[in-house]
Amino acid sequence: MSTIALKLVEAPAAAEPVAVKAAVVPAPTPASALVEPATRPGERLREVLRVVIPPLFGVALMIGIWALVAIKSGNIPGPDKTWAAALKLFADPFYRNGPNDQGIGWNVLSSLQRVGIGFGFAALVGIPMGFLLGRFTFMNRMFEPIISLLRPVSPLAWLPIGLLVFQKADPAATWTIFICSIWPMILNTAQGVQRVPQDYLNVARVLGLPETKVITKILFPAVLPYMLTGIRLSIGTAWLVIVAAEMLTGGVGIGFWVWDEWNNLKVEHIVIAIFVIGIVGLVLETMLLMLAKRFSYESR
Repeated sequence: MSTIALKLVEAPAAAEPVAVKAAVVPAPTPASALVEPATRPGERLREVLRVVIPPLFGVALMIGIWALVAIKSGNIPGPDKTWAAALKLFADPFYRNGPNDQGIGWNVLSSLQRVGIGFGFAALVGIPMGFLLGRFTFMNRMFEPIISLLRPVSPLAWLPIGLLVFQKADPAATWTIFICSIWPMILNTAQGVQRVPQDYLNVARVLGLPETKVITKILFPAVLPYMLTGIRLSIGTAWLVIVAAEMLTGGVGIGFWVWDEWNNLKVEHIVIAIFVIGIVGLVLETMLLMLAKRFSYESR
């Protein structure tokens, strides 16, 4: 009995040999091959020079022409005289010796405040109105002749209307900023809404989405690039107009400061103000470009 039991017990199967794969070690890569051609120091230097040298040549050319014109005319201050006046002017840009005697820093901030208020009201009115004009054909046809009639009017032509209504220079200048910066936002926003593919709106209609969902989920992401373009155009126009408006209304602001310096025959300060106005406008446009790129990236 024990012998039979022993025969029924099968011997365990022999373990299969485990195949050991040899690790393949790649050959070392030369250090020169690790650096891509576009990231080599020489290529980087050439790329930096391509970006930096042309603007430097442009600035040098402008300064050279300016110096020649100053030498020939005798009335226009040259770069050296303007630079010396700028050092004195910006040594204390925020001084205050009275309501009409303030540093250039306060004048720039006052102009920016007017631009911000007028531009803000224009955005609150212009962007929703652009959505409505682009969304509803009846409203577009109704307001099209009005916009076509009022948009070509010079912004300064609206200044007397503002003085008549508000009886004060500050709100009149703000009103001028409002009326001149509203048109690009209306037109660009409406154009963006009209270029939204009709298939998107048909799908929203089939799904029964309310109008608020259509605007926030479909129209707004598609219209955002057009809307930001209108905002850029509006802020540039507003900054241009505020200088002329402040020259006419007086008070505090970079435009009034320029006119006051002209009355004092300080031409070098006027040249400095031209550069300040240009730099502030460039900063505003650069900030809006960065904002547009960020929103465009996030909407993808």
